[in-house]
Amino acid sequence: MLALLLFFMGCLSPNESDSEIISKIDPDEYWGENPWPGIRKKRISELLPNALEAAKVDCWLIICRENNNDPIADHIGGENAGGTAAFLFYNDEEGFHSLVFSPSGESTALDDLDIHDKVVSVERGISAVGMAVDFIKEKDFATIAVNSSTSNSMADGLTYSQRIDLEKRLGALSSRLVSSTEVVYEWLSIKLPEEVEILKKAAQLTADWQIEAYKEVVPGKSTDADIAKFLKQKMAEYGVTDGWAPDQNPNVNSGADRGHSHATDKVIMPGDVIQIDFGIKVYDRWVSDIQRFAYVLKSGETEAPKDIMHYWESGKAGNRAALKALKPGARGVDVDKAQRILMEKAGSEYVMWSTGHPVGYVAHDVGPNLGGSQASHVRPASQKEIKEGMTFAFDGFHAWTLENGGTKTISVEEMAVVKKDGAEYLIAPQEDLILISSE
Repeated sequence: MLALLLFFMGCLSPNESDSEIISKIDPDEYWGENPWPGIRKKRISELLPNALEAAKVDCWLIICRENNNDPIADHIGGENAGGTAAFLFYNDEEGFHSLVFSPSGESTALDDLDIHDKVVSVERGISAVGMAVDFIKEKDFATIAVNSSTSNSMADGLTYSQRIDLEKRLGALSSRLVSSTEVVYEWLSIKLPEEVEILKKAAQLTADWQIEAYKEVVPGKSTDADIAKFLKQKMAEYGVTDGWAPDQNPNVNSGADRGHSHATDKVIMPGDVIQIDFGIKVYDRWVSDIQRFAYVLKSGETEAPKDIMHYWESGKAGNRAALKALKPGARGVDVDKAQRILMEKAGSEYVMWSTGHPVGYVAHDVGPNLGGSQASHVRPASQKEIKEGMTFAFDGFHAWTLENGGTKTISVEEMAVVKKDGAEYLIAPQEDLILISSE
């Protein structure tokens, strides 16, 4: 089917097989050199000083080690740690500094990365953490952030035994330890312009492939799982991986709502509204999250029925209202409320999902949650201030009851970046409901 589709698109001759199509695309050549090393260096030097300041932290200590490493390790260059290494980031009267105490077996390679001001080689038998503590005592930092967090897994890498050892070494200064939750939040929630460009490319592929997938649907024959397999093939062809759990990506659903789930063998039939929720990971780093919707025309229909079009237009309007509310200074709960007002006016049933979430390094990334305006409890992250440079995936909802039971939700999901004066879509949003002929 892939070969047939590309033949009709004028991309290959009728004699070319699927395997020959795949061999035409060299993922390494298509994607080019991984830009992460340069971007990581820039994120440390340009974004981290502001994050420390915003979190009101003087020093941030991260301990990295082999096999049970800190979640933030590859963001700071500690992903290859063998013996225990201590990374320090701090602001003082002279500016921002990054200092690493690294075992001698890894220090040379770490220094070669040229992402830290100074890498101190620690000889065997000497504790890198002990040397870092001596430096902390010398500097007499008032607040020392460490990766212990009850709310952010990316800021919760310090083990119990590491914490006990650190507190023992710090002595009285252990009272100055604070959680790095706010540091990690302020740092990871902001994306550089270079990262936004990568996310745009990922988003465009994600959307384009969903459109291609809908062209493969044969009503009465194709299953949701067939469409998911087609998208998996596109991922393999371009050398990308799943945006989230592979068993649930993509989630193709032509029946009643199933929430976060896998595609089943349900046969796609005339009258179905099809949802594809799909995300890819590029450069093994940046993630997209886009949904596209289609309607399968019944015999004799040339357009979707009025009720389906109302649901679609309602969901789309909610998404556009969320985009308008997504601006610096607003809170996540404000964005959620903006589109839920329209949901109520349009007669939508209740939808339990948040309007949106940060997206970037994972599908549900660090940053403000766009929800909480109608929930029984409000997530702390939904009260957070939205800032320039944040990237989000967010929905416009409309839910209704199906004749054969259950509910169906249109969730018009797009990706956007927050700019100085408001937010803008990463790619052109879906304007029209895709129509699939049954004839």
